[in-house]
Formats: sequence, structure tokens, C-alpha cells
Amino acid sequence: MTTILFLYGLVAVAQEQPSLRQRAAELYDRYEYAAAAALYAKLADSRKPRLEDMELAADCYRQMKDYESAENWYARVVRHEESDPENLIRYGDVLKSNGKYEQAKQQLEAYAEKTGDRERVAVQIAGCDSAVVWMANPTIHKLRNEQAVNTELSEFGVYPAGDKVYYVGEPDALMGQQRYGWTGHPFLRVYLADRARDNRLSMPTIAEQHINNEPYHIGPVAADESGTTLYVTRTYPGKKGAKEKENGRRYQTNRLELYIHTKEGDVWTIEPFAYNNVAEYSVGHAAISADGQLLYFVSDMPGGYGGTDIWYCEKRTDGDWAPPVNAGPVLNSAADEMFPNISEAGSLYYSSDGFPGMGGLDVFRSTGTKSAWSPPENLKYPVNSAGDDFSYVLNYESDQGIAGYLSTNRRGGVGADDIYSFTFENPKIIIVLKGITADKSTGDRLAEVALVLFDGTREIVAKKSSSEDGTFQFILNPNERYTVLGQKKGYHADSAKVSTEGITKSDTLEVALLLEPVFRVGDSFELKNIYYDFDKHNIRADAAAILDELVRTMRDNPTLRIELSSHTDSRGSDAYNMVLSQRRAQSAVDYLVSRGIARDRMVAQGYGERRLVNHCSNGVPCSREEHQANRRTEVKVLNY
Repeated sequence: MTTILFLYGLVAVAQEQPSLRQRAAELYDRYEYAAAAALYAKLADSRKPRLEDMELAADCYRQMKDYESAENWYARVVRHEESDPENLIRYGDVLKSNGKYEQAKQQLEAYAEKTGDRERVAVQIAGCDSAVVWMANPTIHKLRNEQAVNTELSEFGVYPAGDKVYYVGEPDALMGQQRYGWTGHPFLRVYLADRARDNRLSMPTIAEQHINNEPYHIGPVAADESGTTLYVTRTYPGKKGAKEKENGRRYQTNRLELYIHTKEGDVWTIEPFAYNNVAEYSVGHAAISADGQLLYFVSDMPGGYGGTDIWYCEKRTDGDWAPPVNAGPVLNSAADEMFPNISEAGSLYYSSDGFPGMGGLDVFRSTGTKSAWSPPENLKYPVNSAGDDFSYVLNYESDQGIAGYLSTNRRGGVGADDIYSFTFENPKIIIVLKGITADKSTGDRLAEVALVLFDGTREIVAKKSSSEDGTFQFILNPNERYTVLGQKKGYHADSAKVSTEGITKSDTLEVALLLEPVFRVGDSFELKNIYYDFDKHNIRADAAAILDELVRTMRDNPTLRIELSSHTDSRGSDAYNMVLSQRRAQSAVDYLVSRGIARDRMVAQGYGERRLVNHCSNGVPCSREEHQANRRTEVKVLNY
């Protein structure tokens, strides 16, 4: 449950002709991280960049959740001789968010060694170790993005209700909703959607007015078994929240509260939960036991074990709720617990970032009641990911399997937070993919090749490393298409595609990944599909995506120095084309610098039309496509 902050006032400080660093600081202090990051990147583009400028650039990207860019900058920050050990934790967290658990563990271990404070990072290190095992051996959960209800904004918090579901979403601009100043997005509203027999969602609509009748955030929703009592979380709209100060600004903290909607006939009555106290703490994220006698919820009220804890109330004989009781130290941690749901069988599913996990919030399962619970069990991959995973709810549970919904902001979704449906059932047939990893030039087996198995939609199915003898295997599902990618430092990646379509009985498929050595001094390679518009030197969006791959290569190989060369077609004078190609090469280098790569590791070189790849020299008639093939960028290894 995130505390919600509203900008209350701003102290303006007059500055005449502020410096670049002052302008960057002002943007940073106003939380305009995208604009601040661009200025800090400029400030860091020097022979001896200030450590603080690189740290702030890294933090801007971290705050924007652009973890790829944040990783680029933290990779430079931690190599600085004056870098504070705290940066190792930040770098480790970013690497974890990018699913790079082995590298994240290295940074966290480095922090423990430098400071002697291993306890500070023990949970994160344990999470890294566990994540590697879980991604190598994923559970048999099958996830499906519910694209009919997900948008580029946030949707989350499904609660099944018969052949429909309640969920929370950010309305789009066409609905004319007010916007939350902190994010610029509309205030959350409760939606209804149709639910098919296979749990597929469709036809989203705004829920009834009695639920969505407040100006600020509303949701999530829980209901009793009859569906005639709803427990609705919403943001308190008044001014009783605590006042806070930060960097010359005053904020009002608007907390969450719980409201109970009861239906009598066709009329809904609405009452506040008896233990709301917005002046002191938040209450929300309700879950009701199957018999309706226990109400679980999340709160940061006094007496807890961490930030937000799970609490419960028992129903009295008169129908009122008894005072809240903390669900105890087994269920709750020193961090945050949120989004509880109770299954029909009595299991409690909830999210926490206080136990070893894959990153952000992870989903856990516990059995018990009230304050007596079994140790929470992480639901592993693919239920959990490097992002925030929460609102795990079952709507089908039997000996044959389970089905339900999950909310997550993992990569590959439609928007910010997305809703996924899932199933968990034993497969009828077993299909095994066996493979080898080897050096393409010598044929020798390669150990410890990082392997990623993608499905047909480029979702990660599993990750592991090849064994000491260069072998590996994955378990595949029927009627799917897969790609397996192999990567190792000092080698070009290799991949292979396989399909299980049409396979009706257990089988074994085989592949070989042959990786070619890379980064020998003098070697050159073309950056495929990076082109420039005619007579232009700006970096196109499609070119930026290719250059980002080079950024990763430079980041992961800090001793690599390159010549980045650009080539033109033959149109225009020879002299002009030399100038144009130099500008193009310089633009490519400038782009890498903006992404966190030090300029002194790159040389920009324009060759004009001197190195054409086809027959289209001066005066030769050629098609547009033939000319574009000459407008290319190449990389030459200068030192490694």
C-alpha cells in the first residue's frame, strides 16, 4: 500500500542564469527525472566526470523505473574510486530488477565485504540465490496477459464475482477523469469485466456509481460470498493527513480507508469501517474468509512489525467487527505486506518485499488462521518476477489444478500494471528440449553459457546456464513455439527456434548453440538494420533500438574500445558525404554517451562513400533500397 502524497506548496528560489548543474538540480528536486537525467548525462560527458553527476543520472533512471538505463550508469558509478558502498546496493537492486541475479548477488556481496554489514543485504542475497534456482526450474503455472482489459496505463486487483470480475484501473483521457498530480495519470476507478469459462476477460466497463462516487483513488474491492457486501478501499479526500516537508516543499499525506457497501433489495448503503483513522494510519486491501467471520486487511497502524502489515478483525455476534489484531510475526516482516486474498480452501495468498524473493513484491502462500500461520512459501517463477507481483486470487481449486488471476508490472506487458490469468495443472505429455553449447570456431564445448528460453510472444519461460560439459535441457509445453538464446562473455550470442506444434505424445527435441568468439582487435562487424534517412544524421527510433544492444555490449565489457564508423551512399559530392558520415558517426557516439558510456572508449569515424557495399557508385542508377544499404554503421574493435 503506497502512501499517497499530494503537492501542497512550493518555495521558489530566484536564480539569475542558473548553471547547467543548477538547472539539473532544480529539475531533480521537482521530480522531473527525465529532463534532469538528460542534463546530468551532459554534465558527466567529460574527461573526469563528477561522481555525483553520474550518481544522480543513475538515480533519475531508477526513479523512472528505466532499469536498463540505470544499470548503464551504476556500472560506471561503482567503478569510481570514491563511490560510496551504498551504490553497490542500488546497483544490485537495479540488476535484480533486470533479472540479472548472479550479477546482483556479486554487488551485494561486495557491499557486505566492504562494510562488514552482511545482515543489511542478507535477504536480497538469499533472494538472488533462490531466483536463479526458480527460473531454471519454473513451476507449471501458465500465464496469459488479459489484453482485452489491459491498457497502456495500470489495471490490477481482480476480484471474481460470478461470471464477472471487479478490478482497478486508470481511466483513459477520453473519460475526462481528474488526474493525480504525482503521476499525471487519472485517479483509479473500479471496473467490471465479463469472465468466460476459461477465465478470459472481456467487455470492461466502469462499475456502479455507488462504488466510484469519490474524487480520488478508489479500489481494490473484495466481496462476501453472497456478493451483497463489498469492502472498498479508497483514498481519504480531506485534509486530516499528516503534513510533511521535503526539499522546501510541503506535502499532505492522504491515507487509505476502508468502506463497507451493503445491498438491501436494490439499494446500497455505505458505511466507513469502524477502525479507519486517516489522521494516524491507512487501512485497506480487504479480504474476507469463506464463512464471513474474519476480515483481513492491510494497515500501517501502530503495533505492527514493519511498514504495512496484515491485520484481522473477528465478527461479533451483533454483526460488528471486533478491534483489529495483528496477524503475527510469521506472516508479517520488517518490510511491507499487501494485497491479501483467502482461497476457499483457507490458504492466504499475499505479497511482500520482506522475505527472499525475485524483486519488488513477490506472492507468498501461507496456511492457518488469525495469528497462527505456517511460514510463508514463495510461489516462485513464473508467478513471481523481477517486478512487482501481487493480487494473486484463485477462483477455481480442485485435485486437477487451480486457476485464477495475478497482477504484475513485469516486462512484456501491455501497460504499467497488467492483469494476467493463470492455470496450474499437471501436463498430459512431457516434451524435453536437450541442447549443447560450443565454440563455433573450435567445436569445444562451452560451460556456463547463459541460456534464456522464450515462448512465441517473447515472454521468458526459463533461464539457466549450461553445465560443465556444455549441455542443458528445458521442459516444453505442447503446441508452442520457442526460441532458446545462448550468451557468454567474449562471444557473439547464438539462438535456435523449436516448435512443439503437432506433437501429441512425450518426445525429446535437440538443438546446438554455436557461439562465435568476438572482440579480437581489428575485427569489424556491422550494426544490422541501423540506417539514416537521406541527407540526415539524426538517430532514428529503429536505429536507437539497435544502438541499445551496443550499449549493453560496452557496459558488460568495460575494457572494450571501439571505432564507430558511418558510411553514406554515393548521392551528393564526395566531400559533402565525408562531412555527413562524420556527423552520423558522431551522432551514434553521442547517443551511446547519453546512455551512460564514457566517450573516451569510442572513436567516431566517417568514411563517406569510400566503402560502398554494392555497385551504386557515382552516376549508377539504383533503387532507394539499394542506396539505403550503403547508409550504415559499423564497429571495429580497437582494444579489448
